[in-house]
Amino acid sequence: HPCQIMADLFTIQEKLGRLKGVRVTYVGDGNNVANSWLFGAAKMGLILTISSPLGYEPDSDLVEKAKVIAESTGAEIHLVPDPTQAVKIADIVYADVWTSMGDEQEREERLKVFREYQVNELLLGQARPDTWVMHCLPAHRGEEITSPVIDGPRSIVFDQAENRLHTQKAIMQTLLKNSSEL
Repeated sequence: HPCQIMADLFTIQEKLGRLKGVRVTYVGDGNNVANSWLFGAAKMGLILTISSPLGYEPDSDLVEKAKVIAESTGAEIHLVPDPTQAVKIADIVYADVWTSMGDEQEREERLKVFREYQVNELLLGQARPDTWVMHCLPAHRGEEITSPVIDGPRSIVFDQAENRLHTQKAIMQTLLKNSSEL
């Protein structure tokens, strides 16, 4: 998922014209995407808030490692369990699936635990009016994000998906170019 975060950073740069100091609030499971966000935000100087239910936070060792990196870039890493509080000053509200591959047996329990972490019109209403919404796709509409939000005027999800293609090509080009030096 580091490649996904590179596409996300590219999309934020494209939309906001900067990365340093951008406030990203990730709402949901502290999964592999959240873990990758820790390092992308720390390295690029973003202010990352992760809002997850207790027991579903990102890996604590990774949080601490990201905070060490953040000290040298001016980034900030925050864990805020209350999603309403977490989105209040966000430039970007970011959602991902609640049930990742390998966790399917927990699906029904996760649907209950994460209910108040749904990125919907009510939650987005707690954010500033100029806050954008991102999701790494595929989305489970009606679970972690609602159709009115993902298809709404504040969504940059499909720009983000397009930019995934461009960043993957850039990564491949860089790797292939550098492979001739081996």
